[in-house]
Amino acid sequence: MNKTLIVIKREYLIRVKKKSFLLTTILTPLLIPAILGAIIYFAVKEKDSAEKQVIEILDKSGKINFDGSSRYNYVYVKTVDLESAKLAFQETDHKALLYIPPFDLDNPKGFIIYSQSNISLSMLSDFKKGVEGKIETLKLEASGIDSATVANLRTNITIRSVNLSKSGEEKASSAGVTFGIGYVTGFMIYLLIFVYGAQIMQSVIEEKNSRVVEVLISSIKPFQLMMGKVLGIAAVGLTQLLIWFILITALIMAVLSFFGISNPSDMAVNEIMQNIPESGMTAASNNPEIQNMIEVMYDIPYGFIIFTFIFYFIGGFLLYGALFAAVGSAVDSPSEAQQFMIPITIPIIIAFIGLSVFILEDPDSTISFWFSVIPFTSPIAMMGRVAFGIPAWQLIVSMLSLIAGFVFTIWFASRIYRVGILLHGTKVNYKVLAKWFLMNN
Repeated sequence: MNKTLIVIKREYLIRVKKKSFLLTTILTPLLIPAILGAIIYFAVKEKDSAEKQVIEILDKSGKINFDGSSRYNYVYVKTVDLESAKLAFQETDHKALLYIPPFDLDNPKGFIIYSQSNISLSMLSDFKKGVEGKIETLKLEASGIDSATVANLRTNITIRSVNLSKSGEEKASSAGVTFGIGYVTGFMIYLLIFVYGAQIMQSVIEEKNSRVVEVLISSIKPFQLMMGKVLGIAAVGLTQLLIWFILITALIMAVLSFFGISNPSDMAVNEIMQNIPESGMTAASNNPEIQNMIEVMYDIPYGFIIFTFIFYFIGGFLLYGALFAAVGSAVDSPSEAQQFMIPITIPIIIAFIGLSVFILEDPDSTISFWFSVIPFTSPIAMMGRVAFGIPAWQLIVSMLSLIAGFVFTIWFASRIYRVGILLHGTKVNYKVLAKWFLMNN
């Protein structure tokens, strides 16, 4: 055990002392918000300074009238002939020509939008919805219902989401907040397993080719060396996450302090909104959905989520890290490792796809449950479900399953590692790996 600790310490210190690690760890929490802020700033500036796009409209039906828009200037074409309108349009720098043919209200068709370059999906959607809305209004008026009545019938409401426990306790909830937590934590585990798993494989290949490992094996068992590498690099990942958490928290507190919020956890939502300057926040302070979202964020069990994240990160990393180490021990170069990477990476990719498609959409479904229980997908899948709240027995089953999973993969990988780490120049395939696995000590 002491020898394993020595390897853990060595792998950890080698990486955390690198300038690249320090720069990545410190700059990432600063760089990402800066980039996003710059993108948003320039997007807003461009939107504010952009000229309205001119849209020509040839309405042969005489029924559709587009009003002014913040994005478009509408110019109605007086030409009777469509071909003449198209030729005239080509001589301009206008964005599009919308052709509205004579149509039957019961079966409207034949609408065309011409452009000199591909138009965006949002623009096409704008005009589709615009024409549909006008036709719906015409149908209602034809039925004897005027436009004022139609406008009065349209209603917008806000539904407040509240979780009701068996004890009768009510707690505000937000699908958007829980979706965000599930996606971000699941994506982080997905990303970290790939990044640090590749580091394990690369480290094993380098030591194998430099023959350093032959010296190490004379004083330490292959299993201890493999475990030391996996745990040491896992510790590097946790260190980086901890530093990111501290820096991001500090940045958030600095921003809140800038807006005059000294202790947000002790303030009601309305008090918070009152302390924020009016610029850009007046609408938010009157929006019940945003207020509910902020209230939900204060009620999130951050301690439980952090504990769960650390458990599934370590468990998932032990499970996959051992396999990455086994692949590294079997080959002499990263290019040779590609054939063995597919079976390892496919479950990770499937788990992430399942997170996006099934789990966050319906965390209580049968497929979500099984994704969060199967060890090869549970590290990512369970993080998508935890934020929504799950029965304790499902979490316990998932954790026990993951423990059993990484114990099995470590045992499996170690049997390949102990043989492959000492062999050079061997043409390795799955048959050879199976032979190494079945070899007796």
